[in-house]
Amino acid sequence: MSGNLPLHSTRLLQFENGTAIGISNRWNGGQYCSILTEAGIVGCGIYDLATATEFGQAIAIAKGTPDNPLVEPEDLYDARIVACTPRAEELGIRSGMTGREATERMLKASAD
Repeated sequence: MSGNLPLHSTRLLQFENGTAIGISNRWNGGQYCSILTEAGIVGCGIYDLATATEFGQAIAIAKGTPDNPLVEPEDLYDARIVACTPRAEELGIRSGMTGREATERMLKASAD
């Protein structure tokens, strides 16, 4: 990071079932990343599932560790989903699947 500005990046990510937007945000002492699809978000553990559930959103989260944080959206590909909202479950997303699998389900749901 340069100066006092945080770092933000977005990019298009290609998947078997379509294209998503990858997002990474970093600041001194913290970071989060996510993959945004038309149907919902696959993201790191910073997301509050209770609020997302209240609004009927499809959110699936993976959790990094202090030794292995999730920083870039590609870090979510192999990370395991640890929790998701009921709306994400309706799309077939379950704890234990990879972030890539969860993203593919969200993209497929958008195409249907």
